[in-house]
Amino acid sequence: MPLVKAIPLALVLTFVVALVVGSQGSSGGVLAIQNFDLGSYKLLWSWPMFFASTGLGWGLLLLMK
Repeated sequence: MPLVKAIPLALVLTFVVALVVGSQGSSGGVLAIQNFDLGSYKLLWSWPMFFASTGLGWGLLLLMK
């Protein structure tokens, strides 16, 4: 159950960090922020950041259990 709770937190954290870093034109180095075009919208996303923040959130939720 903590993993299910950690995924929405990781989605929000990844989106915010990728938006801030990627909007400046940087790829974030190891974060590998990618630019996806969805019609007229631009989505910035980072899979390494998503997996790292999911692990961090999962660990924190397990510690609070």
